[in-house]
Amino acid sequence: MRVPLADPAPRPERADAARNRARVLAAAERLFAEHGATRVSMEDVARSAGVGKGTLYRRYPDRAALAVALIDRHERELQQRLLSGPPPLGPGASPAERLDAFYAAMLDLVDRHLHLALAAETGAARFRTGAYAFWRAHLLVLLRAARVPDPHGALAESLLAPLAGEFYAHLREGGLTKPQVLAALHELSHRVMHQPQ
Repeated sequence: MRVPLADPAPRPERADAARNRARVLAAAERLFAEHGATRVSMEDVARSAGVGKGTLYRRYPDRAALAVALIDRHERELQQRLLSGPPPLGPGASPAERLDAFYAAMLDLVDRHLHLALAAETGAARFRTGAYAFWRAHLLVLLRAARVPDPHGALAESLLAPLAGEFYAHLREGGLTKPQVLAALHELSHRVMHQPQ
């Protein structure tokens, strides 16, 4: 009987490739913050990073891919805090307290990195990221723990909708402050988590 070969282990990143990746991400983060992602071309990033366009496009096919890579670092840190950080964001608090803490932490992330969120979450791309799937799963767990029915996941999706970069930018451009947006999210959280059973 023939035993299938195991998948080869992923090759470690070459030192020069790691250096180029770090330079590209640093250049993109700086340029996106200074000018807004939509005003920065891929050529601008390559030039600022001191790499060839081929090197840039081989790893990052467009600005959205760069923005996803940049915001991914911040999202992973928040994911770790949700999984094992102190309550109320991490385990050990009630589902309602955890949802309030999630909204506060996510709003901080979106507010600090709005330029990245706007570049990364173009169209349906927002729903295809691993981070979005993680946030959705987290909300499903909280709703289940609070015994709030959501058989198709539509409520979890609806609770995530106000955290989209475009929506937050729309609210801010309409004159709302970050504390006002957070107060509205906490009101939404309260109404969902404390509904009559």
